[in-house]
Amino acid sequence: MLLPISNVPRAYSWGSPTLIPALEGREPTGEPEAEIWYGAHPGSPSRVGDGAQTLDVALAEAGEPPLPFLLKLLAAGSSLSIQAHPTKAEAEAGFAREEAAGIPRDADDRLYRDDNHKPEIIVALSDEFRALVGLRPVAGTRRLIARLAGAGGAANAAAGGALARLDELLSDTEEERGLRAALAWALSEASPADVAALADALAAAQASATDDADADTIDVLLAAASDFPGDRGLYVALLMNLVVLRRGQALFAPAGVLHAYQSGLGVELMAASDNVLRGGLTPKHVDVPELLRVLDATPGPAPLVELVQTGDQGVLYDVGVPDFALTRVEIEGRTASADLRGPAIILATRGALRVTERGQDAPAVDLVPGAAVYVGGGARGVDIAGRGEAFLAQPGRV
Repeated sequence: MLLPISNVPRAYSWGSPTLIPALEGREPTGEPEAEIWYGAHPGSPSRVGDGAQTLDVALAEAGEPPLPFLLKLLAAGSSLSIQAHPTKAEAEAGFAREEAAGIPRDADDRLYRDDNHKPEIIVALSDEFRALVGLRPVAGTRRLIARLAGAGGAANAAAGGALARLDELLSDTEEERGLRAALAWALSEASPADVAALADALAAAQASATDDADADTIDVLLAAASDFPGDRGLYVALLMNLVVLRRGQALFAPAGVLHAYQSGLGVELMAASDNVLRGGLTPKHVDVPELLRVLDATPGPAPLVELVQTGDQGVLYDVGVPDFALTRVEIEGRTASADLRGPAIILATRGALRVTERGQDAPAVDLVPGAAVYVGGGARGVDIAGRGEAFLAQPGRV
């Protein structure tokens, strides 16, 4: 079963007004276009065919199970909120706890809107995709703090106390314990004056910056300070790795790992869940104790995904979760065949492609950038022909 699906962009304030229109070859509307959702998630289910029916309804009528994943186009023009997601066990316990407490599922302070985890992967489609992800090794952060403290001389005197306190917490011989203490201080004790002082220190450091490893980080942090004035999350961002993905590269955010996408266009794939614990750079609710409880505070490099070649036309981004696996297929006049383990969604991101279900005498579906097709769970595989690029999302290996 092949069902053409589409959706409308979601106009979150952090979205880019140009990246998705450029991919789809249309004029921008002037409004931010942040995400397009491809799937059956009730928050914004895809429309089937001419749009008269949503995918969740179509799947229920066909006796198909709910999709375990949600595929998105994501276009960031400014920082998303810093966030982490719970494990499956944490989500089940948190959801049951909030249900028992009678907290409405759409309440602003609701943390667990369902009982699922939310690991996610993003693959860069733009030439550069910037993200803050994971906690930087402490030595690197302390070096950056020293640079900020000294960048502006007397102009940065107001930042000295806050940065000294942060550095003191990070001097703990157990790095993870020091990072937890630093995060708790940043989200609970840092004052508006401390945040403003850090923004001033970043501006002074940028003015005197050379082309080194910290220059991009300072630029990203200063942009976040401008977009979220007075937000304590700026100190959280200071503790995080900046990663710059090139087109086709990917990063993975497993349970507990802090992340905040900054700029660029990407294909995102995640488990079907709305469970988000926020850690700043947002006007939304931040529950500091619960964030710290689910947080993985292990320092280390950004969790980049190893690319696995699958034949001469496919690249697999397999992060070892049962909910999803993602394959990028590039086709230049030959037909690519893909085996399926269950229901799938194929999203075109370049060129013109034609999808057929293997072994079935059924109409093919033509795809252009931004268009997608749902492939029913009974399909053994698909053939993709034409010239262009597509991403295939399906359940992961159990």
